[in-house]
Amino acid sequence: MDGMHDLGGRQGFGPVRVSDDDPAFETEADARIYAISQTVAPDKGTIDWFRHTIELMPPRAYMTEPYFQKWLFVILIEQIQAGGFSVDDVLGAAQGAAPAKAPKAAKTPKAPPPVQSVDDVLKRVRGQYGSFERPARTPPRFEPGQRVRTLRHGHDGHIRLPAYVRGATGDVLRHRGAHLLPDAGARGEKRPEHLYTVVFTAPELWGDAADARDTVTLDLWENYLVPA
Repeated sequence: MDGMHDLGGRQGFGPVRVSDDDPAFETEADARIYAISQTVAPDKGTIDWFRHTIELMPPRAYMTEPYFQKWLFVILIEQIQAGGFSVDDVLGAAQGAAPAKAPKAAKTPKAPPPVQSVDDVLKRVRGQYGSFERPARTPPRFEPGQRVRTLRHGHDGHIRLPAYVRGATGDVLRHRGAHLLPDAGARGEKRPEHLYTVVFTAPELWGDAADARDTVTLDLWENYLVPA
């Protein structure tokens, strides 16, 4: 959907300041919210549903609430939908009241094996996630080197096509195989679709004032593209 969350390519927000000395979490509350997000898993939720739920926040709340407060917002919705507690419980807790019923116990995650080295971590992550590629239902429509144009408009659901690249023409750099379409994933559907890395010149995206030597590459699903 087109909302306040889609900030790519927009001006006026100032530089993004990054330091190697920045802590992983600014506050203890942030760390606790992250820990909760890793231990309370919804039965039907997906990363795409998670993202779309954040996109549905009112613009003022999205722009003013801290990053992990947005995560807490989604966690509360997940638990309400799962029957852990009700909206009244959440509102009552904000005023210091006890919940009407005890929330359901969270699923106990499996304890990870002891970590001895970076290699151990990589092996564990690869074993946990493996490849995200899925069997394709149709042959790829595009091939490397082909000129393509992105859709000009999005839709009111979740979409991973940034506004700043819509209606732009680029070249397919690589075919990435078939991967689950985020638009469908936000609705709980598993629909594999071909994914491509597409390269755009900076002037194509931001006009002649942009440096022609600069390019932007994006991974885009097939239904975001048409032949140029």
